[in-house]
Amino acid sequence: MSRKRALIVDDSKSARVILSRMLEKYDIEVDMAESAEQSIEYLKEHRPDAIFMDHLMPGMDGLEAVKEIKANPQTATIPIMMYTSQEGELYVGQARALGAMGVLPKQVRPVDVSKVLYELHLLPDRRDTDEPALLPVDIEPGGAIVRTAAAGVTGAAPASIDWGRRVEGAVKEQSADLRRFVVASLDSFASRIVSEVRDAMPVTKPMAEPQPVPPPPPAKPVWPWGLGLALGLLTAVAFGFLWLQERDEVATTRSQLAALSASNAELDRSRQELNETIKDLTSALAAPPVSPGPATSPTAVRSELVPYGELPLDRSRVDTLREVLGKLEAQGFHGLVKIRTVAGAFCLTGNATDGYVPAAATLPFSKCDLVGNPLDDASSGQPRQSLAFANLVAGIRQRTAGAITVGIDNAAAPKPAVPYPARSETLTAGEWNKAALANNRVEFVAEPGSAP
Repeated sequence: MSRKRALIVDDSKSARVILSRMLEKYDIEVDMAESAEQSIEYLKEHRPDAIFMDHLMPGMDGLEAVKEIKANPQTATIPIMMYTSQEGELYVGQARALGAMGVLPKQVRPVDVSKVLYELHLLPDRRDTDEPALLPVDIEPGGAIVRTAAAGVTGAAPASIDWGRRVEGAVKEQSADLRRFVVASLDSFASRIVSEVRDAMPVTKPMAEPQPVPPPPPAKPVWPWGLGLALGLLTAVAFGFLWLQERDEVATTRSQLAALSASNAELDRSRQELNETIKDLTSALAAPPVSPGPATSPTAVRSELVPYGELPLDRSRVDTLREVLGKLEAQGFHGLVKIRTVAGAFCLTGNATDGYVPAAATLPFSKCDLVGNPLDDASSGQPRQSLAFANLVAGIRQRTAGAITVGIDNAAAPKPAVPYPARSETLTAGEWNKAALANNRVEFVAEPGSAP
């Protein structure tokens, strides 16, 4: 006769091992599954004689698995026994209502296992044997053994029956059953003691039952996630727009800075050109001082160039006048030292409110906003001289007791010392201002006179 096969479904490895050992002692082959889903896959290709199903497992629980197995016509006839720590009549009734035959507690005794195996028809029922192992017999006086009537049937036992062998076989079978019962009982008792000792230890409890899994929380609505995603997208779009706008502003600022740098470089070149022109014209126009003689005609003593924007009678012109007056005083000069200021006509850009400045050297002459010298004031020389210049003029008259006097000539400007270039379409502001700077000057003229 083939061996019976049982399937144990439990997520606890220790629980599977304990029950499998008990079943193997009854000569039952055991297959194991760690989850209800794995047992469903197992039943698609195998047909066990019974199933021991745990209740609380991750995913599909035991009652749901029983319901699905019983709903399948191919597996509906397989007997199922719940193998769990759940107790109570309510739970047992619920399990049987779904198709389970009963409940086998995990703290099981060998007697309970034997009873369940008989219920699941995994062990043969002794009452179903064709012939009892032991029959009462009577011994007749002649020494012949006569079989006692059973169930109303009488008759002598055939002489060919070996009663000694039958008795020996029955005793051996009872001994084997008793031995299996004792071994299972001792194993169960030892497992129970080990479990109680481990439960009493404060460390871990490997044999402890898994805690009931709380029901899953209710599903959260999806719209908050959608709203958050929409807000995130809007924020990203806004940041992207701001970034693009900021990038355009940075590019504009960089272009403006580049234009300003180019303009500054142009101004530096213009200033350098003007400085070089001043040096050249100063060396060309500066006449060496002459010693005034007794002649009565005026004598030009010195000519000084004035950069645009400076007072004509200030700075280096003060030093030049001091030098001229010192030499004339040392030579015993008597007369008038006349100072004549000549304004150059510059090519200027700007307006009357913010002021005018010399135009860039490369600017066409036709683009000048003004041609002239707004700083020139022909009405009076007083606003065009510094305090140091005025003090020097007053001091020489007092020191020489009136022998040398200084006057400022406000007459019309003389002929330009350097002619201005002809106006044309190709004329630039730099070429024009070069001549204007040569003509923007101060002349010192000595006019001898009688002594006071």
